[in-house]
Amino acid sequence: MSQVETFRYDNRIVRDFAFATVIWGVVGMTVGVLIALQLVMPALNMGAPLTFGRLRPLHTNAVIFAFVGNAIFMGVYHSTQRLCKARMFNDLLSRVHFWGWQLIIVLAALSLPAGKTSSKEYAELEWPIDILITLIWVVFAVNFFGTLWRRRERHMYVALWFYIATIVTVAVLHIFNSLAAPVELMKSYSVYAGVQDALVQWWYGHNAVAFFLTTPFLGLMYYYLPKAANRPIFSYRLSIIHFWALIFIYIWAGPHHLLFTSLPDWAQSLGMVFSIMLIAPSWGGMLNGLLTLRGAWDKVREEPVLKFLVVGITAYGMATLEGPMLSIKSVNALSHYTDWTIAHVHTGALGWNGFMTFGILYWLVPVLYRTEIYNKKWANMHFWIGLSGILVYVVPLYWAGVTQSLMWKQFTDEGVLAYPNFLDTVTKLIPFYAMRAIGGMLYLGGTILMAVNLWKTLKQGSFEAETEASAPALRDQPMPSKEDEAHAYRHRALERLPLLFTVLSTVAILIGGLVELVPLYLIKSNVPTLSSVTPYSPLELEGRDIYIREGCVQCHSQMIRPFRSETARYGDYSKAGEFVFDHPFLWGSKRTGPDLAREGANGRNHAWHYLHMERPKSTSPGSIMPAYPWLHRNELKTKSTAKKISVMRKLGVSYPMYFEDIAVDRLEQQAEEIAAKLREQLPDRADDIEADREIIALIAYLQRLGTDALREVPYEEEL
Repeated sequence: MSQVETFRYDNRIVRDFAFATVIWGVVGMTVGVLIALQLVMPALNMGAPLTFGRLRPLHTNAVIFAFVGNAIFMGVYHSTQRLCKARMFNDLLSRVHFWGWQLIIVLAALSLPAGKTSSKEYAELEWPIDILITLIWVVFAVNFFGTLWRRRERHMYVALWFYIATIVTVAVLHIFNSLAAPVELMKSYSVYAGVQDALVQWWYGHNAVAFFLTTPFLGLMYYYLPKAANRPIFSYRLSIIHFWALIFIYIWAGPHHLLFTSLPDWAQSLGMVFSIMLIAPSWGGMLNGLLTLRGAWDKVREEPVLKFLVVGITAYGMATLEGPMLSIKSVNALSHYTDWTIAHVHTGALGWNGFMTFGILYWLVPVLYRTEIYNKKWANMHFWIGLSGILVYVVPLYWAGVTQSLMWKQFTDEGVLAYPNFLDTVTKLIPFYAMRAIGGMLYLGGTILMAVNLWKTLKQGSFEAETEASAPALRDQPMPSKEDEAHAYRHRALERLPLLFTVLSTVAILIGGLVELVPLYLIKSNVPTLSSVTPYSPLELEGRDIYIREGCVQCHSQMIRPFRSETARYGDYSKAGEFVFDHPFLWGSKRTGPDLAREGANGRNHAWHYLHMERPKSTSPGSIMPAYPWLHRNELKTKSTAKKISVMRKLGVSYPMYFEDIAVDRLEQQAEEIAAKLREQLPDRADDIEADREIIALIAYLQRLGTDALREVPYEEEL
């Protein structure tokens, strides 16, 4: 006879992650509202730590890794224990995971506004924090797989499949994208350069959306939706197809973020094809969720939990249809670099991740505190406020995105650009940006209302720190009979083998990455070099680092696509060989300001840049760009210049041997030349212009951009 074992589920770790989810959600969304307002009222850029360029990565990290990340761990720790009929593997590991993750978030909140950033989208944190993320993720993985190992349920339910794929894939993505050569404690350079760096980054960036914002929430959907609706999932067979098709196809789709760039065309086309294929498994999952509620729509009208979950799943379906559509080249030519992409992303973030999290919180907190939700009317009010916020946010941005793109591409009957001044498009969009800010405030207001409601709920209830349960040990449970096996899907056998399941999941996600990334490193013709391209001078390298520190890449691209409208506006289209010394690449993903790939070749003198950075409206009336007066005051630090040159050479940049020994002398010489020209161009301010200021280095970098293509003598011959 099988012996029944009694054990207790750990609810404390679930409660702690729930608290963190709500707190960081309010913080992250507040920063989001602030940066939305900064686009309407540039005066809200209040000094160096609080400019749009520094706060925007803080917002994305706070929402993705703090709000959504804590929500994932909350749901995983709660559901995994019940699905495995076992307490989490180790309580100490659970605590280390919780406090380690909160430490990572705090370090991000301190470092990003301070300008300590790698500039890689969704991976901006510097190398010591990246190492900490890796260690904490290992703790999470050990705790999760240890729980699978000691489970008392032979069959692994579908939610666990998605958790396995998430843990494995996020580890692979994070490690390979974060490879960097340290210069000092909070400064490093990506080991990849140019085109290769771009492909690795968007292999990571797209699949961070796939395997951090999507697959774990699909696992949560498969667990919490049936629980909330008190109905079984619609189709077990469909869940199998959904899982394996999704994790295999998703990993290939990253290059669709780089259409019409310098990435080889074969990689672009591969990303587009697999992106379109994603519609099938994505909608399979959405339909599996929605059809679970067949016959229960009266309950949906009454229960706020189900309202949130239904709209969340619907938003997932909308976003996963729109994403593949945006990867079609003809559509991407219109949408990329515009606010259309921002609208698309927030349909998923606010609708899918936000509403799913809210629904789970409204279901889970009363369960943990053995009570009912404090005020169901408030929860319903939150639903309608949040839904209104999403619509007010995204609809104006769709309009703004199409307006942007059409204005950029418009030519007159005479064949010249109808809007040659980029600012014409910016000023046209300010009313749309104002609407976006209002939508964000509505969404934030609903989240605060939820926080109050949940606080009142837990105050009226009694927390159950541990839930007692019982089940036979796995070793005492009989294996399925041959007759049962004959009637079951073959997949059932795999669901009893966690190790094999994990290995197969890993193989499925590695295939696409290897096929796309390996040829770009092994076949030199994929990244042809240009003989006229030179490494950055020491002063230009320091200026580039200032450009990265201030987050200029958040608003300015450096990638001219081969369209008539872009070459007419900016100059010759960008070539892969132009970026071979760029660690990291700075192509950008949004144009709130004009492209800067040919900035040094457009004829603007040093004085224009000097005045523009000090007060943008003095040179560009109507500009919404922040002012950077501290660049004119801050002394340029050259303590690490020699080390930067040395690290760059190790990464393959062709600086001569021992160049670092004279790097600072070269830097000072070039800085004095620029300062002298500035004094000539601004005689009234000659006494204020000093060669050792940060603005001098930034001007050197900006004036360098795009000039290699104009060189008459190849770099090798000049050397």
